[in-house]
Amino acid sequence: MNEQYEEFDLIEEIVRNDGSKYFEIANIDQNGIAELAADRGKIKSVRILQLNIPRTKALITYEEYINKNYQLETLTNEDDWKNPDWVEWKKPKGKVLDAYNMVLKSNQIG
Repeated sequence: MNEQYEEFDLIEEIVRNDGSKYFEIANIDQNGIAELAADRGKIKSVRILQLNIPRTKALITYEEYINKNYQLETLTNEDDWKNPDWVEWKKPKGKVLDAYNMVLKSNQIG
């Protein structure tokens, strides 16, 4: 479990190395991790599609799931993030996937 809870406020498009794309709901810190992953060849690219997304119940549901189930990296000390594998967050069917899709739809993404 994470020691620090991170709030999400943006949507980004991530291009995997095979050329396929997906959307992620994150924050500027996690976008920085994605940029570093792209620089290191873990993913092809990342770009921010929407900033300052509204803090809806759906966003908070998804955010709570990610914070509870993933160790969110930081760039506070780049030595802490030397060369890990890129982790694509899973979106389990049900409440989490529904919340994720609602955030995308309400921000006209997808």
